[in-house]
Amino acid sequence: MRKSEPGSEKRHPHGRTWHRRWRHSLRLRLVTMFVLLALAMTAVFMGGMRGVFASGWREAAKPLIADYVDRLTAEIGSPPEVARAQALTQRLPLAVRIEGPAVNWESHPGSMRGRGFDSPASAFFSRTTADGHRVSFGLGTLPWQRGPHRIGWYTLVGLLLLILVAFFFVRRLLRPLDDIRDGAQRFGRGEFEKPIPIRRNDELGDLAQRINTMARDIHGMLDAKRALLLALSHELRSPLTRARLNAELLPATPEGQAERDALLRDLGEMRDLISDLLESERLASPHAALLREHVDLTALVHDVVADLPHADEVELDLSPDVPPMTLDRTRIRLLLRNLLDNAVRHGGLSAGASKPPLLSLRRVQGAVEIEVRDFGPGVDEAQLEHLSEPFFRTDSARQRATGGVGLGMYLCRLVTQAHGGSFLLRSANPGLSVLVRLSLS
Repeated sequence: MRKSEPGSEKRHPHGRTWHRRWRHSLRLRLVTMFVLLALAMTAVFMGGMRGVFASGWREAAKPLIADYVDRLTAEIGSPPEVARAQALTQRLPLAVRIEGPAVNWESHPGSMRGRGFDSPASAFFSRTTADGHRVSFGLGTLPWQRGPHRIGWYTLVGLLLLILVAFFFVRRLLRPLDDIRDGAQRFGRGEFEKPIPIRRNDELGDLAQRINTMARDIHGMLDAKRALLLALSHELRSPLTRARLNAELLPATPEGQAERDALLRDLGEMRDLISDLLESERLASPHAALLREHVDLTALVHDVVADLPHADEVELDLSPDVPPMTLDRTRIRLLLRNLLDNAVRHGGLSAGASKPPLLSLRRVQGAVEIEVRDFGPGVDEAQLEHLSEPFFRTDSARQRATGGVGLGMYLCRLVTQAHGGSFLLRSANPGLSVLVRLSLS
């Protein structure tokens, strides 16, 4: 098999782009199918009619044409007179050629090729006069060839207009598919307020109606799940607070100190879990409210790092040209704390990394980028895309020693999206890099 030469894709980018667009567009393929079907039907019809007429009329026309050729030869005379031949070609769309001992003349000198003189049937249209001259007849200049070639252009324009009419008809016919595609994208983003418009009462309209019904059912189930989770989280807070207070009031005896500390630690983890659940449900709502204010990101980074238990294990690379931004201070603090806590726990020096985690803050093309990178073992590529999903953890055993329940990265993504930014996870080799991009506008 012959391989394509290097760079062939670069030499034909438009052809490949059009080919991909044609394969992707149902409208273009339908119009192409209609045009090819019309051409094929025309060719079959013309071929069939030609066969019918040819088989039926050929034998009937032969004696008539032979008699007509004899009359034309007699009209030219013997010996042939050039003046009569000229008058004949001016009156009829014929080409005449005379060959003989006295007269050698052509009505269309220099352009006799293709007029039938050299065809296998040329003997049928030739006659020999009594004085030895051979007179041959062929097609001359047809009436439509004398005037401007407008008929062909009119035909081409008509075909193009028919193709355009077919394209716009198919486009209008398949317009509900665009509505269904846009609606599916909105529903995938969690925007259920605007249903798919129903434009026609046909199969596509019925499909759009069924998708709207499905979206309403999914929206109702999500709302019910969110309401149940919020109610449970609120109801658990009060008994959890009382249990923690009672645990702190226990007498601190040397024998029970370890059990008391373990109980307080477990209660603290449960409190943090409930807080994270409540925060995630608030941020996941399409009507998440942010308390925006002017925030100095550089100062906020310093405050968050200073509150970390292992603040000395974090390196900072803060650009001085980062301006104040309008952000929700509490949510951005939560974002920074979770990112740094994850980097220190899984990629810090205490986890066996070669370097401490690095937090970079820089201004890039109308936006501010926050990047937290560690130098630990990193995350497998197959698990990387699931790392920001709720309750996902890379360790299958889910041991308590690893810390967390898998909501940290999920909350970071929700905070970023609530601020209209982008959240990107990628392997840094070694380690993991988390890039948060927040627009300045």
